[in-house]
Amino acid sequence: MPDSPMSASPYEVLGVPASASDEDLRRAYRRLLRATHPDTGGDPQRFIAVQAAWERVGSPDARAQYDRGRSPVGEPASWAPSAGHSERTAGTRPTARTFGHPGGWRRERYLALLREWVGLGEAIPDPYDPVLVRRAPREIRHLLADALAEEATARRLATLGIGYTVWHDVAAGSPDEKIDHVVLGPTGLFAIQSEDFGAPVGVRRGELTGDALAGERPTHELAVRARAVARSARVRFTGLLLVLPDEHLAETAASLGTSRGAEQVVLRASVLLTALRDGLPDAPAVGGNEIFEVRTRLQATIRFA
Repeated sequence: MPDSPMSASPYEVLGVPASASDEDLRRAYRRLLRATHPDTGGDPQRFIAVQAAWERVGSPDARAQYDRGRSPVGEPASWAPSAGHSERTAGTRPTARTFGHPGGWRRERYLALLREWVGLGEAIPDPYDPVLVRRAPREIRHLLADALAEEATARRLATLGIGYTVWHDVAAGSPDEKIDHVVLGPTGLFAIQSEDFGAPVGVRRGELTGDALAGERPTHELAVRARAVARSARVRFTGLLLVLPDEHLAETAASLGTSRGAEQVVLRASVLLTALRDGLPDAPAVGGNEIFEVRTRLQATIRFA
């Protein structure tokens, strides 16, 4: 489905309660359309968001479909795992060697917290029902959003080719700490975290900033986890990458500094493969013997969350 469990609802974008009358909804839309129009000094991103919100709830039919948890075209909306989900892609081209289950830890955690929030013993016919998900607390919605982001990244990583090895859901310290993806290839060793905060973020002093974050420090957290894995396997990371939805980052990629010699970068999801294939600026390539040695150490020490 097009939006994320973390995305603001059309009602939130338009600044009205879900119970607002059709007339109140229309007035809010017209007011925000004028206030956010780029020709009058408004924010282009908010202008687009207002238009998208109106498309989803602006007519009685579209609003009824949205309120029932359906997309504007009437297709059932679900964030459930696809049947037979695999990060491997179809076709004859060799894919990267992969280990672990992308998104698995966060989906399990999501289901456990959702049951606690709904009430133990209460029946949940569909834990991925969009109406139920939208009502859930932020922590629960964020787990599901990040699981979906992990799965999307895993599908991309599988297309890197046979020269790359990918480990998903790598344990990094305590039971609640993990690295989403560890990637080894000719351009180096990378720790990758897939994030979806539901809204655009900025960069300040080597960390992500913005109203969408609720005290999280993703750059710092990834660095701490990468150090734990590096220490255990006796390896050094080339890069620590935070991957965000394209629309949540104003520039293609931004440097966040370094940590123990590893470049820290936040980048759009669409350029991840280019960064991994071309390598980071000034980062040395990794020779065949070194790749073999690092892979052997990782295979011997990596544990999955």
